[in-house]
Order: sequence, then C-alpha cells, then structure tokens
Amino acid sequence: MSAAHPSGPAPSSRAPRRGLRGRPAVRSAVAATGVLALAAGLSACGGTGSASSGDRTVTVYSADGLKGTKGDGWYDRQFKAFEKKTGIKVEYVEGGSGEMVQRAVREKNNTQADVMVTLPPFIQQAESKGLLTKYEPKGSEHVPEGEKSARGTWTGIVKNYFGFIRNTEELSADEAPATWDDLLDPKYRGKLQYSTPGVAGDGTALLVKAMHDFGGEKEAMEYLGKLQKNNVGPSSSTSKLAPKVDKGELLVANGDVQMNYAQTKSMPNVGIWFPAKDEKTKPSTFALPYAAGLVKGAPNSENGKKLLDFLLSEQAQQEVSSVGGGFTVREDVKATDKDAAELDKLLDGVDIFRPDWDDVQRNLNGYIDSWKEATGS
Repeated sequence: MSAAHPSGPAPSSRAPRRGLRGRPAVRSAVAATGVLALAAGLSACGGTGSASSGDRTVTVYSADGLKGTKGDGWYDRQFKAFEKKTGIKVEYVEGGSGEMVQRAVREKNNTQADVMVTLPPFIQQAESKGLLTKYEPKGSEHVPEGEKSARGTWTGIVKNYFGFIRNTEELSADEAPATWDDLLDPKYRGKLQYSTPGVAGDGTALLVKAMHDFGGEKEAMEYLGKLQKNNVGPSSSTSKLAPKVDKGELLVANGDVQMNYAQTKSMPNVGIWFPAKDEKTKPSTFALPYAAGLVKGAPNSENGKKLLDFLLSEQAQQEVSSVGGGFTVREDVKATDKDAAELDKLLDGVDIFRPDWDDVQRNLNGYIDSWKEATGS
C-alpha cells in the first residue's frame, strides 16, 4: 500500500525516534484550555441535561472540526440520523481537545459525558487518566492498528492529517512556501500564525511535526525561536485562522486537512500544503485522527455504545469525505465521491510518518516548556 494512502499509511522510514529527545518519560501532558461552545439545552455551569432527560440522551464532549457552522457538518448529519433511528438525542459540548479532558477530570466524581472525542495526544491522556472504559465498537475490527487503542478504550472515527494553509490569491504557485525555511522570509512578518501548542490540538501537532522534521526537540525549538519573529502571536483556536488566511489578513497558518478542506467550500482563497524540511526532502505529514472513547462511569453508557457503533457504521463512514471533508478510518470502506478523490490527491507525493503518541503524551509538559522558552511565549 502506498505510504500516502489515507486508509492505512505505512510508517515512513523517517519516523521519529523514541522519546524524541531521549529523556525518561515521567510527566503527563498538560491539558489545553479552550472556549466551550455549548449546544442548546446545556447550562453554562456544566449541566448536560442527562438527569432530566433520562435514558433518551447521549452526551458527547468533542474537539471542534466535525460540526458545521450552518448545521451541515458530519456530526450534524450523523446526530440527526442517529436520533431518527434510535430516538436518542445527542447533547453536544465542544471545545479544545485538552479542555474536554480537563472538564472530564473535574467531573470524575459526577460524570456527565458519555462519549469523548479528541485529537491525539489528548485521547491518550484521557486513557492514562482513567477517564475511558473499554469498549470496541462494531466495525472497529476494520480500523488499522495505530488508529485505535491496543487496550480497547478508544478508536478513530474520522481519519485526518496535520497540515498548513496559505492564501492562494496573494501567494501564487511560484510564490507559495514549500519548506520550513521559506517561512522565515521577512515577507511573512505579521502575516503568519499558528495555534498555541498545549492549548490547541493542531498547535501541539505542529511541535510533533517540527521535532520529526528537524530530528529532535532542541533543533525544532531553535527553529521555532527564529520563526517567532514572523508569528502574529498565540491563538487558542486553529479553526479561527482559516478565515484570516482567506481574507489575506494572514498569508500562512497551521491547520488540519479535514477542517481546512471543509472550510474551503466557503473560503476559496485557502490552499492546503505540507512543509518539507528543506529543498532536498519530500513534504511530510502524519495522521491526526478524531478518536472516540466511552467515558468511564458514563450516565448513559449504553446510549454511548450505540452512538459509537453508529459513527463507525459503513453508512456514516461513507459520508466522512463528502460531508465532513475527512477520511474514513475503516479499511473496508472505500469512498468513491469527488471529495474523497480530491483528498487523496492532496496526499500525493507526501511522506506519512507515525508519531509515538504515548511518548508525546508522557513528555508533552517538557515540550511545551521548551517551546515557551524558545519563543518567549
């Protein structure tokens, strides 16, 4: 199978070294902060409505990206179909991946969520903190190793990849950046921004990509220290960067393929690209899946199981590309729609590597501290 194929890429020969900088893995990741967007029916103080609605609800804590701003996202479609089929209403809480984990930790003695969906390494963090219970949804046997927990506590539901975006109107194909070094050009000063590592999932992914490409933590932080001259500053939300790129307020920002591809439907000046280390190397990226798990002690765990089964069903997975702009995680589901073909084309010629997410989760505190020191953030 080709290394760039989205349904199950093989690890690249340039996979990151164990530990990324070789020190003992002794620290847990600091959860991100984020602004919660609460669905109708949820109180600002954190209630989910489950108690009053009995067993006809299921509460989902999720990272952003899969729910449309106009009710047209993959979540919107699947939640509506799920309620129609089962009579179970989905109550939805959205925020940063780390914020969802933090919230679940605070509620551990009074669990509110039934299902949690985050990007790595925060799903691994949730597992390490004992927030998830073992449940392998129907269809998960078709999800490849590396896209699900070996312990059966979580599985990918939408495959995704880390990437960058650029303004295609102001940066023609000849002017477009291709390498990390290109981004150091003074023309990007005040026109480049990436979401904050440790706060946003995609910002954390940027550190993973930099450490892989530059061969270690020290080298990556030295580069990011130089890049800081062009960086606008912190951003807790990656999704808010694309509108700025589309309008030309920014020329370059980080993101992920699923979210940015979906955004291009209404933002025609946004183009997706993957930086190479230098002119002698290929561009590279890595899978950054939306991963879901059943919350331990969930008030409506049986409904949570039903929802996980539904989201991993063949029908829901067939619509990941056409509705959500992402990639199916099931190897036995082959989407043939136009969007699936365009998404596959984006990865042509791009090397895919596989991070050691357990290691990233254990050492994230240290990586964030190093980034702050290097950038003065």
